[in-house]
Amino acid sequence: MHGNQVEATDDHPTEPSPAEGADYDADSPALTAEIGEWARSMAQESDDLVLEMMVQEALRVIPGVDYASLSIVGRDRRIRSCAPSHPIPERLDAVQSELQEGPCLESIRQERIVRAPVFDESSPWPGFAARALDEGVRSMLAFQLFVEVDSLGALNLYSVEPRAFTRDSEEIGSALAAHASLALAYSQRQGQLFEAVSSRDLIGQAKGILMERHKIGEHDAFRVLAAASSRSNRKLHSIAEELVTTGILPGAAAG
Repeated sequence: MHGNQVEATDDHPTEPSPAEGADYDADSPALTAEIGEWARSMAQESDDLVLEMMVQEALRVIPGVDYASLSIVGRDRRIRSCAPSHPIPERLDAVQSELQEGPCLESIRQERIVRAPVFDESSPWPGFAARALDEGVRSMLAFQLFVEVDSLGALNLYSVEPRAFTRDSEEIGSALAAHASLALAYSQRQGQLFEAVSSRDLIGQAKGILMERHKIGEHDAFRVLAAASSRSNRKLHSIAEELVTTGILPGAAAG
């Protein structure tokens, strides 16, 4: 019903030409174990970090992703962009809410996976496609995350390249989304999902301190925080708060 622009899939994702430089193989036992370990680590964290961890992991392991976000749609039908990795996905999530069209909404409302391999004039979402192109986004992949009484969710992946997402992107993303769904549903049941978004500023400050101090990138800074959390057996949010307040990273590796 969407012509050639949208490929909504369930158990048999379509396969575009493989993207160069993909770092992960969906059939790798090591990757499967790694995602499982990531999911277990999420279960030990407070809700205010679960959203951030999901987006960081998606950026790290799914081939083709330039930007990522989580979208939550409540009973008021508004899309709330959670833990966006960059202002671009946050703006495009808002566009989908404004226009009530786009891959995110398609995924949330109808399909488990929706892929927009390229945005152009033949897109089934012409208004959104035009705005996406204005932001430099040329393809998108969206995964339905969970279905509860009051809200729905999606993991949104954006790329500046057309046809950026491969079969591995879909299969790895599906595995990630399955674990993320459980964490999101738990957060919703605890009534803390939307409150979690407000704490990301503190995590951002802590990452900024580590990036400046060690001359590392954002993802490496997040991993330093996570490692310190594991070593000290403390919540990651607590680690970030102490670093911001005192300048000292608890549980830092010796040497």
